[in-house]
Amino acid sequence: MSTRSPARLVVALGVAAVLAVFLLYTVLRGTSTPTLTPSQLADHSGKLAVVGVVVAEMHCRWPCGDSHSARGLRFGLKNIDGKSGVVPVVYHGENPPPLFKVGRNVVVSGSYANGRLAGDNVVTKCPSKYTTKPASKPA
Repeated sequence: MSTRSPARLVVALGVAAVLAVFLLYTVLRGTSTPTLTPSQLADHSGKLAVVGVVVAEMHCRWPCGDSHSARGLRFGLKNIDGKSGVVPVVYHGENPPPLFKVGRNVVVSGSYANGRLAGDNVVTKCPSKYTTKPASKPA
């Protein structure tokens, strides 16, 4: 008859308990970044992401500036659905994606304070992925 040490069982149960506590903490605390539209920003601040359509800054016909300069790349985001609300964005970081331009749907991540989004990441939405393909003609 062999007798095994209960130490292995105790260690395994301890590890399982620590993982369960971590999982519970992650579920309750949550570390995800909220994604909002420009019209939803009124009562928010801090780290978030904003989805919208790129619009030119008031004094320019296209986004102004350079993402590598001290003033940054400046543009606005309006709601995709056309509801009122434009948030000014100052983007510092890598060059924006190649598809970035006025009229393009984008998601900008950054910090929102004092009515302005300080963006540090821009992701464009490719319009071809969201349009229906034309029906093929029968032969």
